Amino acid sequence: MKTRVTELFGIEHPILLSGMSWISTPRLVAAVSNAGGLGILATGVYNPEQTRKAIREVRELTDRPFGANATLYFPGARENAQVLLEEKVPLINFSMGKGDWIVEGAHRYGGKVIATVTTAKHAQSAASYGTDALLVTGNEAAGHGAGVSSLVLIQRIREAVDLPLVAAGGFATGRALLAALVLGADGIAMGTRFMNTQESPAHDACKAASRQAEAEETLYTTRFDGQPCRVLLSEGARKAVKRGLDLKRAAFNGIEISRMLGVPYPKMALGILAQG
Repeated sequence: MKTRVTELFGIEHPILLSGMSWISTPRLVAAVSNAGGLGILATGVYNPEQTRKAIREVRELTDRPFGANATLYFPGARENAQVLLEEKVPLINFSMGKGDWIVEGAHRYGGKVIATVTTAKHAQSAASYGTDALLVTGNEAAGHGAGVSSLVLIQRIREAVDLPLVAAGGFATGRALLAALVLGADGIAMGTRFMNTQESPAHDACKAASRQAEAEETLYTTRFDGQPCRVLLSEGARKAVKRGLDLKRAAFNGIEISRMLGVPYPKMALGILAQG
């Protein structure tokens, strides 16, 4: 199948691996790319040294096109994105921030950039500074997604811009791919579906829970981590939502996160507060 997405990224199938923290690791990224899709490495939980190592590991596992993401409001994300540019990653996916400098840097070496968007306004903004494509994340997506359903959002953004669109949120089958194409998208990104593969590092219990859950057994809330997101219903999720934002717990968790990312705690805390 040929679409604007396959032609833009040089892939066989208009299917991308969503960049999921802790899940979209080099082995899974390479497996998707080797199968003719496009794997996206998640860098949000890496420091710059780990990001560089992971990129080089992907390159050892595949000679096909691949991508890596940068969630720009994460602590250390700018430094990680700079590593992606230095390593000349074929596709860079950015979200939750303005990526004009990433577009400029990637285009210097012939790289492509896809922006994750959840509104027509953000889509138009990304298009205005030369982003090559858009990853449109609807309400059905696991994790952070729009307040509007994929069915409506894809059509709205197709009306707003003429860039290639990759639809994410509720797409996991061939029928869903065809539906996305009819709505105006040029491909899809899958997260939960790829999380259930053999190459995924997710725990077997986590994979089983996602497979066994019914469509109604998820929750869309801002009380999980402060951003609107969809989570699988579980006892832990119920407790977290009931508790809401626990600043004391967040402060202690932040210390561990700052160690993991190699970012000084005061810098990380100030950066997060600055982002609201």
